[in-house]
Amino acid sequence: MTNLVENVTQQIKSVIRQSLSKAIANGEIPEVEVPEISIEVPREKGHGDFSTNIAMQVTKQAKKAPRQIAEILIKNMDTSNTYIDGIECAGPGFINFRLNNAWLYAALKGIQTDKENYGRIDIGNGRKVMVEFVSANPTGPLHMGNARGGALGDCIASVLDAAGYDVTREFYVNDAGNQIEKFGISLEARYIQLLKGEDAIVFPEDGYQGEDIIDHMKDYISANGDKLLDVESAERRRILVEYALPKNIERIKAGLESYGVKYDVWFSEKSLYDSGELKETLEILKEKDCTIENEGATWIKASVLGAEKDEVLVRNNGIPTYFAADIAYHRNKFLKRNFDWVINLWGADHHGHVGRMKGAVSSMGIDPDKLDVVLFQLVRLYRNGEIARMSKRTGRAISLTDLLDEVGRDAARFFFNMKASGSHLDFDLDLAVKQSNDNPVFYVQYAHARICSMLKILEGEGVTVPAADSVNLELLQKAEELELIKRLAEYPEEIRISAQTLEPSRLTRYVMDVAGLFHSFYNACRVKGEEENIMKARVVLVDSARIVIKNVLQLLSISAPERM
Repeated sequence: MTNLVENVTQQIKSVIRQSLSKAIANGEIPEVEVPEISIEVPREKGHGDFSTNIAMQVTKQAKKAPRQIAEILIKNMDTSNTYIDGIECAGPGFINFRLNNAWLYAALKGIQTDKENYGRIDIGNGRKVMVEFVSANPTGPLHMGNARGGALGDCIASVLDAAGYDVTREFYVNDAGNQIEKFGISLEARYIQLLKGEDAIVFPEDGYQGEDIIDHMKDYISANGDKLLDVESAERRRILVEYALPKNIERIKAGLESYGVKYDVWFSEKSLYDSGELKETLEILKEKDCTIENEGATWIKASVLGAEKDEVLVRNNGIPTYFAADIAYHRNKFLKRNFDWVINLWGADHHGHVGRMKGAVSSMGIDPDKLDVVLFQLVRLYRNGEIARMSKRTGRAISLTDLLDEVGRDAARFFFNMKASGSHLDFDLDLAVKQSNDNPVFYVQYAHARICSMLKILEGEGVTVPAADSVNLELLQKAEELELIKRLAEYPEEIRISAQTLEPSRLTRYVMDVAGLFHSFYNACRVKGEEENIMKARVVLVDSARIVIKNVLQLLSISAPERM
């Protein structure tokens, strides 16, 4: 796959290494151990296309000033058969490289060759990675935290797939343990209240207050009447949970699918109980002397977790905690299903749990560095400049379904990926539906639609996208053309950095840049009516911009309309 930025950086590194070897052989620099050479894009355009701080890296070994080392290296550099056009020493000893435009024209050819695969790279080498995200409590509807986690998790998975990893998307269904006990108690209370009046039973203080609990019980009574009133409480709760829980899970599945999120695996927490894996995990922890018994409960030692206090694994009533099941679940991920890398997306309120989870994983003989947790901050919704808490449609707390009804999937997914996961997100509901350039998703989609419209008009006049090799791309010399090509060339690098940092927000910023540079090009450079050779070169550029915008939007699971 094409990655011209990677090709160029490898060229520059090779030139630097050969220069160092030559300078050492000439006795201009003493023998030095060459570190990993860092190549960066300077922030200031005037500082060239790429830059290295290699002179600073070897200063102590070479026993010379960085600028002196830089000048020696530059003198010994051979740039023949490279894209390098000029080299200069800057500041305290940076070496800046200016490239000729040939690399940009090569990038356009690569885009036209790779088409829908342009941007894909292979830093993952097929390593098995699981991204577990949302995993919402199935006792209620999906809320805004789930909505942000869903967009982030799905896009992280897509980025890793584009970077060459073997990716599994997984939803952990919390269908066992304390929350299901509480769910059953809540259902039972509403069932009895609906049949015998609110005074017939006190609704538990810590019960689930959601309207969906009442709706489930109304539906159950409509279909089955009052036949459970004479059934023993434990059995009644079991029946009601078996009725309501699958409906909630199906509702969650449907809501996430309408959001563009499809999972490879829906993993049941209950399966850890049924298979004996949870019990097996607890026994292993005991054998490893990681647990203590206290007050009738089983605890995992603080020293194991790297924490200040012990954590309960099994309560004194014999019911395992969520943490116990979570340890068994992670053991299953790594040791039963052999994932090389596991990524969890959790709300920022789980910050304190990250270290404990890594400690627990380590106690199982698993390298804790193979577990990464992406923490994401809260979302505030705004409507008419004020915080919005209620759905327009239902008058209840805004759920994922309400959000999609109001702003649509494209805007929701784009907006949730506009900021780094660790940043608070203010979501402007009015802006998300605005059909103007102020709306970032509209701005990007409009750029794609404008390109498609241009190409369709040209096609109607007999002008199709020519093969890049048949066109004189060197005619593309204007600043607006070159800036756009350079940004298109950087797409595979954006994938690489996004995959390494687990930050898909880079891609929304990137595609907004591409759209902006295309609009600048459109205003400065004619395509139709231009001299034929220039027109053909510009058609290739325009189509390349279309390919890149579409590829980014598809990776983010956002539509790329051809008309707007």
